[in-house]
Amino acid sequence: MKQFLLDGQPVPFDDGQTILEAARTAGHYIPSLCWHKDFPPHGSCKLCVVKSAGRHVSACATPAKDGAEVESNTPEMNGERRGILQMLFVEGNHFCPSCEKSGNCELQALGYEYEMLTPRFRHFFPDRPVDASHPDVLLDFNRCIFCELCVRASRDMDGKSVFALTGRGIDKHLVVNAESGRLADTDFSKDDRAANICPVGVILPKRTGFAVPIGERRFDGTQISAETLKEAP
Repeated sequence: MKQFLLDGQPVPFDDGQTILEAARTAGHYIPSLCWHKDFPPHGSCKLCVVKSAGRHVSACATPAKDGAEVESNTPEMNGERRGILQMLFVEGNHFCPSCEKSGNCELQALGYEYEMLTPRFRHFFPDRPVDASHPDVLLDFNRCIFCELCVRASRDMDGKSVFALTGRGIDKHLVVNAESGRLADTDFSKDDRAANICPVGVILPKRTGFAVPIGERRFDGTQISAETLKEAP
C-alpha cells in the first residue's frame, strides 16, 4: 500500500485521498474548520496547513503522495494555526462566555487546543445585525468565519441555496438569498442539513440555548483533536 510520512509516522492512503483524509483515517489529527467529509475540499480556513516538500499547503486539498514527508504537529505549523485562529477571532464578534454555542463551538475548542492566549491583532468589531425573523432559527452573522459549510449544504444537500457569501476582502459577509434579506422569507427549515452544520454559533435553534450545563458539553471534557478522531470513520 502507498504511504507518506506524517511527522515521521507512516500513513497509508488510497488513490484519491488527500493528506487530511488519509491522516484522519489513520488516526492522526490535522485541524480544520471548513473541511467536511460530505463535501469536496474547500480550502478556505487554512487551519489544516502542513509543510510538504518545503511548501506550506492545505492538507484538505492536497492529494497524498507516495513517499512524501509531511510536517504537521510541529512548533512552526502550530504557530501558524494559532495566528490564523487569532485572525478569525478578531475579524468577527466572538464573546464566548455569552454564546449559546460555547462548549460545542469548534473555533473555541481549537483556541484551547492551540493555546491561543491573546488576540494579538486589533479587533475589527464588525456591525452585523442579527436576523431573528425565522420562527425556529436565529442567525447571528457576527460569528461567521466564512467556511461556506451552510452555503454548500443548502445548495448541494437541501437543494434550496438559502445562503451565499457576497463582497470581497474586508467587506465579505454571509447573506440570505431573499429579496428582503430575511431568513423568514425563504423556505429554510430547522431540519435542513444547513441548519445543523455550522461549526460556530451563526445558525442557532431558538428556545434551546444553554440547555446543556457546563461540564457536559461536547468539548468540555475532551480536546477537539481527541473528539474528532473518535468520530472519524
